[in-house]
Amino acid sequence: MTTTKFKVPEREDVSPNNQVIFDNLKKALGFVPNLYATIAYSDTGLENYLNFQNGKTSLSKKEKEAINLVVSQINNCEYCLSAHTLLGKMNGFTEEQTIELRKGSASFDSKLDALVKFTNEATVNKGKVSEPTLANFFKAGYGEASIIDVHIAIAEKVVMNYIHNLTQIPIDFPLAKPLN
Repeated sequence: MTTTKFKVPEREDVSPNNQVIFDNLKKALGFVPNLYATIAYSDTGLENYLNFQNGKTSLSKKEKEAINLVVSQINNCEYCLSAHTLLGKMNGFTEEQTIELRKGSASFDSKLDALVKFTNEATVNKGKVSEPTLANFFKAGYGEASIIDVHIAIAEKVVMNYIHNLTQIPIDFPLAKPLN
C-alpha cells in the first residue's frame, strides 16, 4: 500500500492548458472532481483522458455506466464506485440496480445482463470471455463493434481505477454503499 500522500492539485498548481480545462469543468459540473484534478499533475494527461472518455461509441450512456460500475467493483475503486453510482442513478438506474450491476448481473434487463456478464468476464480475464458468454452477448443484440466499444470502455475505466487506487485522493461524491 502507498504511504506517499497525494495532494489534489488546485487550479494554480497545474499547467495553463489544465487551468482552462478546470474552468470548463467548473462551468459544466459546478466543481472539478478530485480525480480529474489529480490527473492534471500531467500537463497532457487530463486533456488526453477527457478525449478518451468522451470519444464516440455505439454504447448508450446507461450501458457505459453499467460497464463503469462492473469494472470499478472488480478493481475495488471506491472513488469510481461512488461517482458512477451517482451517474448511474442520473442515467435511470435505481440504487438497488446499481448494486446488482456491481455484483455482475442485471436481472431487470436481459440485454444489459448480457453486457454486464460480458464486461465482468472480460475484465476479470484480461479481455477473454467464454464461448457461452460471447454467444449470449451476440444473442442479446450486440455485435462485433460492441465488443470493441466495451473493451475501450473497460480500458478507460481501468485508467481511473488505477489512478485512484494508487493516490487514494479524497472522494468528493456521496459514498457508494458497500456490497453485502
